[in-house]
Amino acid sequence: MSAFTNIEDAEKRFMLDSRSLADHAFSRAAGAPLIAGNCVRLLKDAGENYPAWLKAIREAKRRVHFECYILHEDQTGETFADALIAKAREGVQVRLIYDWMGALAKTSRRFWDTLRSAGIEVRCFNPPRLDSPLGWLSRDHRKMLAVDGDVAFITGLCVGRMWVGQPEKNIQPWRDTGVEVRGPAVADIERAFAETWAMMGSPVPDEEVIRAPDPVGDVKVRIVATVPATAALFRLDQLIAALARERIWLTDAYYAGTTPYVRALTAAARDGVDVRLLVPNATDIPLIRLVSRAGYRPLLEAGVRVFEWNGTMVHAKTAVADSRWARVGSTNLNIASWLGNCELDAVIEDEGFARQMEEMYLQDLMNSTEIVLDLKRRVRAPGEPRHPVPVTTSGGGSIGRVAAGALRIGNAVGAAFTNRRVLEPVEARILLMSGALLAGLSVLFALFPAAPVYTLVVLLAWISLALLYRGYRLHRTGKKTGTDINEKTL
Repeated sequence: MSAFTNIEDAEKRFMLDSRSLADHAFSRAAGAPLIAGNCVRLLKDAGENYPAWLKAIREAKRRVHFECYILHEDQTGETFADALIAKAREGVQVRLIYDWMGALAKTSRRFWDTLRSAGIEVRCFNPPRLDSPLGWLSRDHRKMLAVDGDVAFITGLCVGRMWVGQPEKNIQPWRDTGVEVRGPAVADIERAFAETWAMMGSPVPDEEVIRAPDPVGDVKVRIVATVPATAALFRLDQLIAALARERIWLTDAYYAGTTPYVRALTAAARDGVDVRLLVPNATDIPLIRLVSRAGYRPLLEAGVRVFEWNGTMVHAKTAVADSRWARVGSTNLNIASWLGNCELDAVIEDEGFARQMEEMYLQDLMNSTEIVLDLKRRVRAPGEPRHPVPVTTSGGGSIGRVAAGALRIGNAVGAAFTNRRVLEPVEARILLMSGALLAGLSVLFALFPAAPVYTLVVLLAWISLALLYRGYRLHRTGKKTGTDINEKTL
């Protein structure tokens, strides 16, 4: 009897030690500690998210911090603008961050001027600058709302009619997911906003120092706030794929997994883990559907199950693993989100919440078509729906879509040149379009041989002037602060 007891005690200690090691690994990979004492509510689609956001704004007493990749200038956008203006006129401090590229051709200057004239502090993330030729590659893709330091929301939804739908045109709402967070983790969400705010001007005043609220529940949360070139969530996603023992269920709007991440998923699937990926079938850029399917083959061959959403658009970015770990936020599974953008995700370690996520995932699969390999090893979607009604355009994630498309096209073209893998029929259009584009460029350059040279000269001149200007400003700053480094100090 004692022997069995000793074995059971050893197993318990092993499990505790394993969880402790995993906790340390997650904290280091994500750069975010595990915060206890929270209450987290799962919110599905705009039907649950938007009313919760508007209610929190209406009840604000001190401050509203809103960071959103896109606010469309449509009826939905006007509803939120009216709510924010009303609070600002009551004396509530309202700060708003939007992304320049996200708002391009979607929101007018008049819209932002109206908000500013009502007393709202509005800042635009990363507009084009002469001293930053490639700055446009980094975007603020976050979607968050924090009110009074008491409640915060992290989500995949932007603000626009596509998330609400257009019943009169038979266009369904976009499928998306968010969370409401209360408790100590709210402070980390507000700190993430404050860090982005400080990138564009004066910081949030010292008198608004963000203090953690008291515990209100028993849910543990990590707030992963990534900035360009940090890859924190990329490391965490790979770690979860490596540690999962039973299942990993993913939903992504613009999937374009890199080779390391694809290998992590396929290794898990071959090891018996139930790996599933839910992606859109319909999209506002037709080419994306082609390039997305071009990346399915290695997943399917390894046993990963891939599903395409039958509705208008699935825009959620979520994951759930082993009924105890879940992620909800703004990060897509592509290189733009992992390395190029400011992103914000809530990583929840709670069995009750994870089971809610799994239940919602299974419901989503009921409205999806599974992708399979047929007898000739070709990618097929038997019984997939037709989409006679176009998807509402200009939703979000444009840079992510471009990056995902470019990555897949480059993969197919590279495979054609190096013969490193078997190409499949779904990639035929990619190769034909790429070949036609290169043929057109070759004709253009033959007719105007100086064009590429002049383009390169202008680009190099722009970059060199930007570097000289940046270097000069840093040198002047160092002189003023006494931190300039030169040969005499080395």
